Amino acid sequence: MTGWASTLTIAGSDHDWPSKLKEMLSQKQWSSNLSKIVEKLKNGTRLSIADGHELYQHKNLYEIGQLANMVKLSRYGKHVFFNSNVHINQTNICVLACKFCAFRRSKRQADAYELSIDGYLEEMDKYSDIVDEVHSVGGLHPDWNVEHYEGLIKAAKRKYPEIAMKALTAVEIKHLSLQSGISFHETLSRLKSAGLDSLPGGGAEILNDEVREIICKGKESSDEYLEIHRQAHSLGMPSNCTMLFGTIESIGDRLLHMDKLRQLADEHNLFQCFVPYPFLPDSTRLPEAQLATSNEVLRTIAVSRLMLDSIPHIKAYRMNIGDEIAELALNFGADDIDGTVRQESIMHLAGANSSLNYDIYQMAKLVNDAGFIPIKRNTTYTRFSPVKVEPPKRVRRLNVIA
Repeated sequence: MTGWASTLTIAGSDHDWPSKLKEMLSQKQWSSNLSKIVEKLKNGTRLSIADGHELYQHKNLYEIGQLANMVKLSRYGKHVFFNSNVHINQTNICVLACKFCAFRRSKRQADAYELSIDGYLEEMDKYSDIVDEVHSVGGLHPDWNVEHYEGLIKAAKRKYPEIAMKALTAVEIKHLSLQSGISFHETLSRLKSAGLDSLPGGGAEILNDEVREIICKGKESSDEYLEIHRQAHSLGMPSNCTMLFGTIESIGDRLLHMDKLRQLADEHNLFQCFVPYPFLPDSTRLPEAQLATSNEVLRTIAVSRLMLDSIPHIKAYRMNIGDEIAELALNFGADDIDGTVRQESIMHLAGANSSLNYDIYQMAKLVNDAGFIPIKRNTTYTRFSPVKVEPPKRVRRLNVIA
């Protein structure tokens, strides 16, 4: 099998997936209380918020997983996607102090850091021959404005034009806009001209301002998050979107969050991937958090796949949920498992213990072990190539003298 290409909006989906889904769904007998939902899926009718509540309350988790898996299989067959990337967090200095964040530091703290542009390039140097994407998010540095990031992105693109830059969450864009006294649109336009390829989805948390007031006071509002991504999409810049669950939100909050994202996706079709991940409590200040079980993680991923008809990909974010749950999630509607990552601070300071040293073979093996075909993708889901799961050549060892 050779590689293939797609467009930003289709992002690798099968053009005929709705009819394939209808055929798959018709071949199984479903629980009676899911019959209306199944009929909607067969007919290509968008599920309602009430349908989402039904999916969350349905006792048979495996059946919900089967539904979501059929949606995934209809769109991508047995393919599961990942990329070869590295996370470089440019600074942990932040003017905010969100309760769920274990990463941020004030300027005065001993372990605060800020990478200069040369320091950032030195980090890229370490991985430049093995990655094709740099994922960069960080704190809201009090002294950095849009000009700083223009310089950073231009320098990175000048040295490594073949490496995609996926950087800056919505709240970082808002911060740069305020620091520079310009609109979101101008901020994004200047960064795109500098070489920014796409936006990560971080910072959505829960798109309910009452919840945000408690868990991330001072960040962008729900409307601002959506407007920043809307402006990026209007410029032809794709982005991801996220949801942090297991803090103080309700099931209804999660479903309204999904509804807001899919409505925005309808406008330009440039939300490419949805990344739901549970709150990790280590070193944070949110004792009232409810914390999600593994069962709830899998159900939320499955419900996401069923609700988000206008967002192509659902990611099992292994940096957060771990390799074991991520493998299971591939049978619950997730079709993407992020990438090699190589280094990461934000999730691991919050308690994640997932491996950071995976290469292409190990990523492909994880996908293969889950029963799927590993496909290496680029940042924007426009280029794909299958990966053979072939172990490294066996190391020859000297005989041990008895």
